[in-house]
Amino acid sequence: MGINDERDIEADLQIAPTDQGMVRLFVEGAGVEIPMDFTPDEAQEIAEEIMAAAQTAAQLGGKKRR
Repeated sequence: MGINDERDIEADLQIAPTDQGMVRLFVEGAGVEIPMDFTPDEAQEIAEEIMAAAQTAAQLGGKKRR
């Protein structure tokens, strides 16, 4: 399975700072909880990667959300 394989799985994503000065991405779904902590610099890098991917997807005619 790769990044382009579609799956019918629902999950919630929460993003927030922690009291330890980290940025937490918290994924919850199908009975699984995945907390991922990143330094502010790492979180900034991830945000830039998400923005670049969104721009590329839009150029490829990405699906519009309802």
